[in-house]
Amino acid sequence: MDPNVSLVQDSSETLLSDPKQYRRLVGRMMYLTITRPDITYAVNRLCQFTSAPKPSHLQAAYRVLHYLKGSIGMGLFYSATADLTLTAFTDADWGSCKDSRRSTTGYCMFLGTSLISRKSKKQDTLSMSSAESEYRAMGFPVKEIRWLVNLLGELHAPQTKAVAFFCDSIAAIHIANNVVFHERTKHLQIDCHKVRECVTNGLVKTLHVTTDKQLADVFTKAVQAGQFHALIGKMGLISIYMPS
Repeated sequence: MDPNVSLVQDSSETLLSDPKQYRRLVGRMMYLTITRPDITYAVNRLCQFTSAPKPSHLQAAYRVLHYLKGSIGMGLFYSATADLTLTAFTDADWGSCKDSRRSTTGYCMFLGTSLISRKSKKQDTLSMSSAESEYRAMGFPVKEIRWLVNLLGELHAPQTKAVAFFCDSIAAIHIANNVVFHERTKHLQIDCHKVRECVTNGLVKTLHVTTDKQLADVFTKAVQAGQFHALIGKMGLISIYMPS
């Protein structure tokens, strides 16, 4: 998606004469995200306008189609020799929704070098600061980590060490690791404090990652083309038409 274009619901544009065309197109893209995580954020944004689509939304959908046409052979690669160590990345884009000013949460999880779980979701409540939105973003994936650790244990691939949990917000990491900070964060939802519980139990280990290496960044916002291709390349997205 174009980082310089902000899609909004409340605009002066007229509604599409045939909204079913937009809904059919976005509905088909939803199925494609199963094998194409690179369009997860774009489809998530487009789905938010299905009730009343406008020409700018349709143009954004056509832009995604144009990108897909130029990368038909792209798909996820799962190595047979990768280790079975679980790692997770989480990120949030504070107040990114222009209509509600809610933040967007994104996370992705890897088993070795293989991408096995990812999500892009608008947060349910309004965050008053970037640190708050980042901490809420950490609350979503810890539930997924707990489930995956139990599943891998049943599949005879137990995680002997704490899961590396990467976040680019130092403030959110301090909140998760330092109990003193919780006196200042009582306004956060209680379920967000699951992060602190998982850190204490040794299930996850929060680590800082720089923004330019934050893989979950592509699930929270539209980024420039160079950064976009660099990040999805680290997710194991490879084109079958590329020379070996």
